[in-house]
Amino acid sequence: MDVAEFVETLDTEGRSLVAAAEEAGPDAEVATCPGWQVRDLVRHTGMVHRWARTFVTEGHTAYLQDGGLPALDGAELLAWFRDGHRRLVDSLASAPRDVECWSFLPAPSPLAFWARRQAHETTVHRVDAQSALGVTPGTVAPDLAVDGIDELLRGFHGRARSKVRAQEPRVLRVRATDADAVWTVRLSPEPPVSERGPGADRDGGAAVDVDCEVSGPAAGLYLALWNRLPFPTVTGDASLATLWRETSEVTWS
Repeated sequence: MDVAEFVETLDTEGRSLVAAAEEAGPDAEVATCPGWQVRDLVRHTGMVHRWARTFVTEGHTAYLQDGGLPALDGAELLAWFRDGHRRLVDSLASAPRDVECWSFLPAPSPLAFWARRQAHETTVHRVDAQSALGVTPGTVAPDLAVDGIDELLRGFHGRARSKVRAQEPRVLRVRATDADAVWTVRLSPEPPVSERGPGADRDGGAAVDVDCEVSGPAAGLYLALWNRLPFPTVTGDASLATLWRETSEVTWS
């Protein structure tokens, strides 16, 4: 996916998020984020949108603290969210392709990083907002889901701060059954090492001994890996799926 596609996704998903939030109401419990009400979700996502935009529009090359959560609620909160979301979409769409600014995961460019990251941030939180309605959230396009799995496995959990660790070397395979995409995740006392591609399940021509495989449609895997849904299918040692569930949370800091 390219920058324009990510920006289009961000635009669509943000509008869907705030529409669901408005329908659910600020007091509604967010089923996929225990302890959060809709107002918490909207405040958080709106804050992230403004924080991300600051790097792109002001060209900061080092980390900046976010601006904090607003004390707004109800209609004022929704209007604040819509304004920040619109500004982020427009800023990413119009930014120079060679803009230089801080980012925190590997990407072809800082702009590509921020467009991708905010598309996925908003997609996952759109699912959260829809879960507050008490209905099954809308799905995620397979190509976006595959990209998001890759960002999570090789990006977020390729960092030293990942808490997904195993006392002994173990191998977890992630297979999207509708997208010809497979990842092999090597677990150890060190940060996970993930590979993607047809050769990811082989090592020097020999098949990798996999301890557990989680598989299913890309959209289901994407949301399961973000701990929004159960894994569609688990084969082998299910304790590795449990390990992921218990240790893979990505927290805001």
